[in-house]
Order: sequence, then C-alpha cells, then structure tokens
Amino acid sequence: MELYSQYRNKGTGVPLVLDLVVGNETCDEAKSNVLSYACKATNSSYIDRPSRSGYLCNCSQGYEGNPYLHGGCQGLSIGIGVGSATSFICIVLIAMFLTRRIKHRRKTKLRQKFFILNRGQLLKQLVSQRADIAERMIITLDELEKATNNFVKARELGGGGHGTVYKGILSDLHVVAIKISNIVVQKEIDDFINEFAILSQINHKNIVKLIGCCLETEVLLLVYEFISNGTLYHHLHGEGPRSLSWSNRLRIAAEIANALSYLHSSVSIPIIHRDIKSNNILLDDNLISKVSNFGSSRYIPIEKTALTTAVQGTIGYLDPMYFYTGHLNDKSDVYNFGVMLVELLTKRKLFPYLSSEGDGLVADFVNLHGAGNLVDMLDSQVIEEGGTEIQEVSQLAISCIELRGEDRPTMRQVNCSLESILSQINQK
Repeated sequence: MELYSQYRNKGTGVPLVLDLVVGNETCDEAKSNVLSYACKATNSSYIDRPSRSGYLCNCSQGYEGNPYLHGGCQGLSIGIGVGSATSFICIVLIAMFLTRRIKHRRKTKLRQKFFILNRGQLLKQLVSQRADIAERMIITLDELEKATNNFVKARELGGGGHGTVYKGILSDLHVVAIKISNIVVQKEIDDFINEFAILSQINHKNIVKLIGCCLETEVLLLVYEFISNGTLYHHLHGEGPRSLSWSNRLRIAAEIANALSYLHSSVSIPIIHRDIKSNNILLDDNLISKVSNFGSSRYIPIEKTALTTAVQGTIGYLDPMYFYTGHLNDKSDVYNFGVMLVELLTKRKLFPYLSSEGDGLVADFVNLHGAGNLVDMLDSQVIEEGGTEIQEVSQLAISCIELRGEDRPTMRQVNCSLESILSQINQK
C-alpha cells in the first residue's frame, strides 16, 4: 500500500501489479514441513513459480474456495446437484400448477357453454310468467358436488334406465334428492328439461316438489325434496309377511287420484303424466304418497282433446288404445291408474305374472271379475281387512281399464268415488 501511494502521489500514472507467492521455497521443500505448508485444504494443489522462488495454492479441479484454510475447497458438484434438484422441483410444481389452471379453465368454459345452452332450451319450454321463478331455482354444480361429496357411491339412492338418484345435503342443510342422467342423448336432455318445465309450475301435496336444477352439465341435474321411505312398489312387493294395510292402500290410491285430477283439470295447461305406476309413487315416513318422474309427461293444449306423439310408457301399464293409435289424452293416465289399482287389490306384480290360461294380470283380473270369482285373485290381507268396499274398488278398477278410452271415467270422477268410499269407511 505504501508503494502504491508513492506512485500515485508522484502522478506517474503507471499501475502497480502485485505478484504474491507463499514463502521463498519450492512446493516440495514446503511440503516436507507440515506446519509451514500453506495449502491447508484437503482438495487443494500447489503451483511452483518457475521465474522466482515460492509457490501458490489452488483448489483442485471440480472444487472452489480458499485453499489456504482447512476445508476451504468445496465440491462444485454438490452445489450443482442441489441447484439442479431445486430447479427440477420448481419446474414440476409450475407445470402442475399450469396444468390444473388449464383444466380448471376448460371445465369452467364447458360449464358456461352447457349453462347457456340448457338455459336457452329451458326458457323455450317455460310459460313466460314462470321464467323468473325458474331463474331463482338454478343451483351451481359446485354446490351439488359439495352436497353429495362429489357424488360418492355411498350417497346413491338408486336409479333406473333414465338416471341415478343421489342423496345430498345443501349448504342451508336441506336434504334433497339429485337426479343425474345415465346417458347423454338429445331425447334424455329434452326429457329432463321437460320435467323441470312441468314441475316448476305445479304445487300439490301429493306431487314431488322440485327444489331446483343445475344447468352446468350436458344433461340437467334435477334437485327434488328428499322422500325417505322408498316407492309404493317396494312397500307392496317387498319381502315380509305383511305389506301395506288395506286402509293405507285405499288412502294412497285416493291421494294419487287427487294428484292426477289436479294435473288434468286444475292447472292452466292440462298435463298428462304418461307413466303412472307403483315404481313412480314415492312414500314419505307417514306413508303419504308423492307422484314422481315427469320426464315423459306432456302438456295437452286446452283447445285439443288429444295429442299425437311417439308411444312412451311402461309395458303392462300402457293404455292399449294409445299404443295402437299414438293418440295421447287424459284417459291414458286413467288406464295406468286402473292397472295400479289392480296391483293394490291383488298384491301381484305385472311381470312375470301369467295365469294358468297364459293371461296377464289385467286380463286375468277382468276375466275373474266377470265370472264372479275375483276372490280367488285378491290379496288375502285385503280380504281379511276389507269389507263391502272391496267390490266397489274392484268395479272402479274395471271401469278404469276399459279398452276404449271414452268408456273410462275421468280422474276427477275416480277421485270422487275413492273419497266417497273412504268417507264411508271412516264413518263405521
């Protein structure tokens, strides 16, 4: 430093270069004296200065640091390895984040696409003054996924050819049933939209209540009140020595008749259910009946008495005249109801029932009734618990399953008859 200052003060402008070495001996001479040897680091080496005495210390190839200190030379490979591993982990994490982000965006766009498409189709089906109500019934897919734990198998209640039903608990703690389509075809989409359009416009104690729907999937998800006690079919044909009592069967029949009468004559545009059967009647904890499954239901414009449409329904319950002509009217529901009344009286399944003559359930019931031998076919529990009203109910069933629709009563007449029979029983 003193030399540097002297040159600087003289202003010569010539830089001073310091060439430093260790000692005034060669490396070999220095190494013989362990205490004075300057290259202390394990991974270090020495360099002799050929032009003068003394030597220098350097870290060996692949190491860096201070060779004059113990442990002063550290491996470059460790640092590079750690850095490479850290970089790789960062790249993987970024890739995972970006992948999830892209998938989320795609899912969001797809949900938005289905929402717009389904909403447009739905509004076409709705009566204009009810469209605002429908808008308030829309539930997000996120809400339904949370309600069902992502539609876990344990929440599955059952299902059929058209859909699977899950039990869910909404954020407001309402327990609901959520119906999801099993197949994605236009007809299924149309049926789900049709069911929402119909159920969003009716309110009856014996018709299952629609809570809302989700438009963010290709086929609508329908959300109903949760009915906890299974179907009429289950209670009628389930295992066990006794099924529904006769008085409960009669009351349930009257409730269903009342609901159908309401659909046919008390709403602004008459509705034909088209698939009345014991599987589509739900029962709550008090055995109160709820008509369900309106996917195949149709409006009948007031100015028309029938609608020509593709035949749809359940074999065995299907109105023969509708099957042959394709003309749908309220009397088709009457026939379906009559078949179910036969089921309530006999406690026999439509399939695989065959009489000794090879007749189906309805034909055998009609034949035995005509021959005065209907007691051979009636459920023993009905005979045990019932009285003279059994004959009245049997006759009502016969009138409902008349071959020609014009010979059948209306559902309002059927409802009045059953209410009258119930009233007589209650007075006894």
